[in-house]
Amino acid sequence: MQKNRLLKIKRIASIMLGFLCLLLGMVFILLPGPAVIFIPLGLAMLSLEYPWAKIGLKKSQRYFRQAAVKTDQGLSWLGRKLGR
Repeated sequence: MQKNRLLKIKRIASIMLGFLCLLLGMVFILLPGPAVIFIPLGLAMLSLEYPWAKIGLKKSQRYFRQAAVKTDQGLSWLGRKLGR
């Protein structure tokens, strides 16, 4: 009984922390801050309990991967233009 209660408390705390990280990430989209860290972190924590968070996490991973490739290509192009 006590063990079941402890697991339930841990689950609720994990869900609340996931939503808090997700909310902070959304705030950091508007304000300067590490939104690219908090949004995936919150979605990863919530994906353990909710299927919609797992879908959102996969979409954000795809988006960040594409953004990293485009940034790398842009920096490579800039390096060529500057002759480095």
